[in-house]
Formats: sequence, structure tokens, C-alpha cells
Amino acid sequence: MVNKKDIKILQELVNHVREIVDLPIQEEKRNLWRKLNGLKPERPMVMIDQVCWNEMNVNDELTLQCTEPECRGYEEYLRRILYQWKYFPVDMVVEPFITVKKAINNTGFGIGVLQNIAVSDPTSSIVGHKFINQFETDDDLNKIKIPRISHDQKETDRRITVAHEIFDGFFEIKSGGMDTYVSLWDPISMWMGVENALYALVDKPDFMHKLVGKVSDGYMSMFTQLEEQGLLCEPQSLIHCTGAYTDELSASGYNPDKSRTKDIWAMGLAQMFSTVSPQMFKEFEVDYVSPICARFGLVYYGCCDPLDGKMNEVRLIPNVRKVSMSPWVSKKRGAMEIGNDFVYSCKPNPALLAVTTFNVNRVREDLEETRDICAKYGCPLEIILKDISTVLYQPERLFKWAEISMQVVLTDPHV
Repeated sequence: MVNKKDIKILQELVNHVREIVDLPIQEEKRNLWRKLNGLKPERPMVMIDQVCWNEMNVNDELTLQCTEPECRGYEEYLRRILYQWKYFPVDMVVEPFITVKKAINNTGFGIGVLQNIAVSDPTSSIVGHKFINQFETDDDLNKIKIPRISHDQKETDRRITVAHEIFDGFFEIKSGGMDTYVSLWDPISMWMGVENALYALVDKPDFMHKLVGKVSDGYMSMFTQLEEQGLLCEPQSLIHCTGAYTDELSASGYNPDKSRTKDIWAMGLAQMFSTVSPQMFKEFEVDYVSPICARFGLVYYGCCDPLDGKMNEVRLIPNVRKVSMSPWVSKKRGAMEIGNDFVYSCKPNPALLAVTTFNVNRVREDLEETRDICAKYGCPLEIILKDISTVLYQPERLFKWAEISMQVVLTDPHV
């Protein structure tokens, strides 16, 4: 039985969320995302994610009141929805359901992370990492194991029972499988350290081929196991901080009780390859990630890695629909390379919100420049503000960024 006081708190919150869910604008926004993802946008779209929530608590609006940990998780989720809708909604969509994560056990690759951590703000989850190299000899390659997936049905059933007790009459309850994150090099960078891994690409290429090959095999096996056990997520609302609504998924023959990889989006990236050549990017990333991406319906590719100079290689990856253009790209080159073949997924520099003096004119100029360049080259555009480590405890900066961004995308650049 769930604490009755906690239930009352959550039902009061969800009642407010329900009012937002029922607004016609939710379906209007879904349709705008579908048009963008179909490469026939009505206008650029805007999202804000990965917020420094530790700096956002205006008037205790984010202060948790529930006592039980499970209820506090739901409370945090609901309070953040209400907060974001109030202060910086941009093109977010509020869904009419609660997703209860299935109790999926994943053994991983059998390797932990050895690191030293540096903390600058104890209230923030953003910390510095110095990783210790665990891969120096061929024998070390034996540390990598194939992930094994299993499902604790009893625990999943318990979670769903709790959700029904809290939310019945307010929200539909869905059980959610594992999301599809494909990063061969993020784990390698944590096992070795980025600098060590980059040197090894040059000094020991055969060794690194064996290493990434093992990781690639692990991902392929993991997705096969998830698919066979019905543990993949359903067609998504979001893929890596952006709207995932599309008329192209799910694929023919879809069974909502057992998603297949071809029914959903995958998200891939190789951030530590920011400084390698296009040739090395193809040899060590594209050639290995492509067979994995070929399994999926659509792919969002890239994150902080600048891809404006590597689009010839990105085009070799199957099913890519959106390509990240990080703060470190040449906007013009990126737009010329993307054209109308993909969505130009702009990542504005979050540092503009972290400087000592917040310059609203600089924010507007940056967004207008991106909008105008993409309009010139016919690029479907989304603007995704993320990785917001700090706003110097001035949340109004984020509110203002949201206001400006919507003004920019709702203004016709040809007028």
C-alpha cells in the first residue's frame, strides 16, 4: 500500500498536469514535430532539456513533499513538467500517460569505471571525471563480456500496481522498455580515458579495432535479446531531447507488446571523435555503428561532436534522419552539407546562459543566424538547448532564452 498522504500530493499534481494534457496545443505540437521529422517542416522547432534543475527552484515549486522514494520519483517528474510548462515550454509535448519502467537487468560489458571525480558545486550532478586506463594489452580485451538481458516480471508488476493505485482515473499507465542509445565510444572513453584512447587509435590501431569490434558485437547481441524478450521501448515521444513523432514508425506488423528495432528510433554518437579525421571517423565509428543502425527505423546521429566536416561519412550510416550540429560547427558548412536531406539539429551554446553578464542580444543574434542560414540552404531545423550546467542561479535567464527562441522561429526569415 502506498502512503495515502503521498497519493494525495501526487494526485493534486497530476490533476494540474491533466489540465495541460487536454489542451489542443498538444496535438498541434505533435503534428509540427511529425512535419519536421518528415523533412517538410512548417517552421523550426525548439526544445529545452538537460536543465540544471538544482538552480531552478523558484518559490519552492520543485521542493518534494512525498516521503516514499518511489513517490518522490513521480513527484519530481510531475513538478518538473508543471515548472517547464509554466516557465519555458517552447515546443514540449505533455503526454496523457505515465510510463513505468520495466525491471530490466543488464549485466553490461563486465567492466566498471575507475576514475577520480572533481566537484565544483555539491548541489549539481555535473562533475569532472579523470578516467584510469584499463586497456593496455591484448589480454585486457578479455575483460569485455557480452551483455546479458533479463526481466524481473514480479518487480515490473509491483511497479505497475503502485502506478495504478496512484494514477488511475487521471492517466493511462504504460510499461516502458529500454531506450535505444548506441555509443560505442562513450564506454571506451570511460574505460581508457579520452586522451589514452585517441593516442591508441594512432599507436595501436589493430588493438582498437579489436576493442570496438567487441563493443559493437555486445550492442548487437543486447538489442537482439531486448527484441526477443519484448523489452524494447515503444515508439518514442522523444529521441535524445527532440520530438520523435513521425508517420513513418512503427513498421508494418508492429505489435505494441513486443517492439522491434525497426519500429523505433536509435540515437548514436561518437563524441570523443570530435578531433579525428573523417577517414578515421569512418574506419573506427561508421563501419562499426552502421550494421547496428541498419536495424532501426530511424536514427538520430551526433551530440557534442562537430559533424559539419564529416557529413560524407555520416551519410553512410543507414536510416539517419536527424544530425546534430553542435556549438563548434561552421553553421554555413553544416547547412550546405545537410541541405534538405536531414534535420539540422542545432545545439546552441549553453555557455551563453552561464557568462557573468547575460546578453539577450547575443542570444537573439545567435538564433537568428542559425535560422537564416538553414532557411537559405533549405534545411529542416530544430533548435535544442541542452547540457545546461549552470545559469549562475538565475533561472530567469533560461526563461528569457525560451521567449526569444520562440520569437525567432515564429518570424519568417524571408520577410
